[in-house]
Amino acid sequence: MSKEQKKFGKYFKKGSGSFDLNYISLRSVPRNELLGLSRYLRLSLTLDEMLVIKNYYLRIKRDPTDVELETFAQTWSEHCFHKTFRGIFKTNSGKINNLFKTFIEKATKEINPKWCISVFKDNAGIVEFDEKNAVSFKVETHNHPSAIEPFGGASTGVGGVIRDTLGVWGDPIAGTDVLCFGPLDYDYKKLPKGVKHPSYIFRGVVAGVGAYGNNMGIPTVNGAILFDESYVTNPLVYCGSVGFLPKSAYIKNTRLGDVVLLAGGKTGIDGIHGVTFASASLSGDSEETSRSAVQIGDPIEEEKLRRAILEIRDRRLASSITDLGGGGLSS
Repeated sequence: MSKEQKKFGKYFKKGSGSFDLNYISLRSVPRNELLGLSRYLRLSLTLDEMLVIKNYYLRIKRDPTDVELETFAQTWSEHCFHKTFRGIFKTNSGKINNLFKTFIEKATKEINPKWCISVFKDNAGIVEFDEKNAVSFKVETHNHPSAIEPFGGASTGVGGVIRDTLGVWGDPIAGTDVLCFGPLDYDYKKLPKGVKHPSYIFRGVVAGVGAYGNNMGIPTVNGAILFDESYVTNPLVYCGSVGFLPKSAYIKNTRLGDVVLLAGGKTGIDGIHGVTFASASLSGDSEETSRSAVQIGDPIEEEKLRRAILEIRDRRLASSITDLGGGGLSS
């Protein structure tokens, strides 16, 4: 048993009943141990966030289950909540509260183009193509996973944005990317502990992007590559997906009594803590502690799902659709 297990194991207790639940005695964890508990559970929550959660359970007079605590961590992760964009930025001219709302979203709202069908609301953005059809677009970064496991990190990044396209009833027709790496001739002696060489990351990422799209029959039609020393320890891996759909196919019309159907690949132990891992800083130990957080992609299964979703769309058999995202059911 490790020192951490001895220190924090005392806060875990089994629940009673037919369903096996673990409760975490969060109310009794002292302030100076909250951050350590977050690290031990790989929640990537800050001290302030842990205090907010603790105070909530103090008010309702019970302790959280491990599932509840993991749900908070996933929902409040950088991947799911975009804490950086929503934070406070200090500039020479003052403070910017919420970069997303102040600039990114605000600019689109001010222009208010009629050809924007859905922006900042769904799995992917949707814009008008012609009178009857629309184009969907989604990009997403997969930096941390690609730094740890380049092929798997990049390929599941592609798989994720393709699912987002399907999550607005779009038919994924093309892929795009922007990839940034350290110099390919970077001196091995200068590499920090646990960091893979840029040439290794480069080969793995490019292969991962191509493999996932190729296995689904979706071409990568354009992209960009940049090399700079600032990307040595953590590459920038933007994956994008373009979809095509009839305007009339975009529906969000769920009603009381509708049946919810969950479909997709089998859930394994891979990918657990994938979104919370994205909030953590990479270190020399990340290879050992976080490799299992990188999901193992399954493009063949996703291709089957693609065909099924498009058939359901065209036959008008569903009232709504969404991709669960990295947080899974807790999303």
